[in-house]
Amino acid sequence: MLLHIEPLDRVFFQLGPITIYWYGVIIATGVLLGLWLATREGERLGIRKETFVDLVLIAVPIAIVCARAYYVIFQWDYYSQHISEIPQIWHGGLAIHGGLIGAIATGVVFAKKRGLSFWKLADIAAPSIILGQAIGRWGNFMNQEAHGGPVSRAFLESLHLPDWIINQMYIQGQYYHPTFLYESLWNMLGFLVLLALRRRNLRRGELFLTYIIWYSIGRFFIEGLRTDSLMLTETIRMAQFISLLLIVFAVMMIVVRRMRGLANERYND
Repeated sequence: MLLHIEPLDRVFFQLGPITIYWYGVIIATGVLLGLWLATREGERLGIRKETFVDLVLIAVPIAIVCARAYYVIFQWDYYSQHISEIPQIWHGGLAIHGGLIGAIATGVVFAKKRGLSFWKLADIAAPSIILGQAIGRWGNFMNQEAHGGPVSRAFLESLHLPDWIINQMYIQGQYYHPTFLYESLWNMLGFLVLLALRRRNLRRGELFLTYIIWYSIGRFFIEGLRTDSLMLTETIRMAQFISLLLIVFAVMMIVVRRMRGLANERYND
């Protein structure tokens, strides 16, 4: 006999035809908190608050479009038959790697046009980005998505999770791995690591590259538990493949920039 457990209400607020979902509220909270942290640190390093506000106003919409496009491309068999659903991002379906590609590309162009160092901006933004990701995963929780494979309730209870999380992991008659939570905790730990490393005055660019490495390691292993992975081939998960590429790229960037004397400036310079 299947249990009947009501999921948490996905709607945050509704007024007539206007519906605001928890998914959007949670992502917006992560963005705003990250912006607040970045502007504070930026001002300490001589970058005006307006610089990061302008960057976020440009980068966030582009990142959302890229995150959605990335997801839709790898689910084209479905969306080619449901074109009207492509803009419906409040139901989920934003791929973080797509968003990162859009945000980084925007940051490079923005820094060049403003006459600023991209690496300096990226270093300042790195803790904000991973904190935003840690918060944003709770949007997946509210949507009951980005979960792992089936588990028992006893397993979830062994993790000492509160009932409201356990119950939300009960989807269509089955309990699932709360992979959203694993990644959220990994990212929160990464946020603390980046704050600690920031005090060590690393070479410019290396805090951001450390973020890339940290996030990619966690994503690689957590992705292996998920059931909704975008697939590169029948056996290779796209997120794991991209994570490995990013780890190699970030390590190579650290080594090459040091060898060529391109990383002589420090974080606080």
